[in-house]
Amino acid sequence: MSKGKPPVTPAARMLRQHGVPFTDHLYDYQERGGTMISARALGVPEHQVIKTLVMENEQRDPLLVLMHGDMEVSTKQLARVLGVKTVSPCSADTANRHTGYPVGGTSPFGTRKSLPVYLERSVLDLERLYINGGKRGYLVCVAPADLLRVLTPTLVEVGISKA
Repeated sequence: MSKGKPPVTPAARMLRQHGVPFTDHLYDYQERGGTMISARALGVPEHQVIKTLVMENEQRDPLLVLMHGDMEVSTKQLARVLGVKTVSPCSADTANRHTGYPVGGTSPFGTRKSLPVYLERSVLDLERLYINGGKRGYLVCVAPADLLRVLTPTLVEVGISKA
């Protein structure tokens, strides 16, 4: 899928509706490859590739966390910030049910349900970021200011370096 016409996804439609300038980036998706594979394929730092994680609290209320590709989410710190007991990743089926996207193709734009979005604050320091466009093997490049404007996320500092 590294070449060809970019897919028309709910995410791309939402970006166009909001007048967000973006560029399409296709790459060969690899199961469990993560942001390291997409960053390498696009020739950009993994820190600039933002992953969309679908999580839930102990009440099973879903939420999205946007994090640098080269970092992990401290779920304990996120739970403290949210004032809940626990936060954990959703199963693939649950994530798909909430977002309408398969794991590996989850975009924060154009989700099936409106979900609260939490954005690692340092993402705003990037000049441009690459984030899933709603299909495996498809990223869009946008300005952090546009992501902020369209998603109105809550800013958090819950990122930790991968071990």
